[in-house]
Amino acid sequence: MIKEGTVILGIDPGTNILGFGIVRVGPDLRPQYVDMGVLDLRKVESPYEKLRIIHDKTGALCDLHHPAFLAIESPFYGRNAQVIFKLGRAQGAAVVAALERGAEVHEYAPRKAKIAVCGNGGASKEQVCLMSQKILGIKIANKFLDATDALALALCHFYQMSSPLSGREGSSSWEKFVAANPERILKK
Repeated sequence: MIKEGTVILGIDPGTNILGFGIVRVGPDLRPQYVDMGVLDLRKVESPYEKLRIIHDKTGALCDLHHPAFLAIESPFYGRNAQVIFKLGRAQGAAVVAALERGAEVHEYAPRKAKIAVCGNGGASKEQVCLMSQKILGIKIANKFLDATDALALALCHFYQMSSPLSGREGSSSWEKFVAANPERILKK
């Protein structure tokens, strides 16, 4: 159930650049910008040290903002199978840190987050940045494209929570939605 003050942490996992974005449900039940940034791990040589840093940074963000939910990008298969393994490890380190602090974890495909924010699953990072700015009423420098992807994940979860068909607030199917909202159904 969506309620004022709920915090959602979005993470775009990566072993070189990890993006994070945080939104809070405002008094008008709309998403409000809280924080965003990137964790640059390109200078860290050990892949295991990178995982520790990801775990620690995610834990610190959770300790600071107390998110009820973590919305994280699911790894997707590309041309190189090693990439998905590395992304899966980064995702796992962030997920464990959030779970240790009581956050409920939800995973979203990159296309789903882009559709939620831009209406287009093939939107570019720049389009996601622009739409995130419009939705949240903020200015974002283009150097934070991984962070705006993370904001898109947090917004995706916000929209998922606030949808009458999301399985929250007692509606978990079209049948329940129709029964609860007969005035919204077109008759032949």
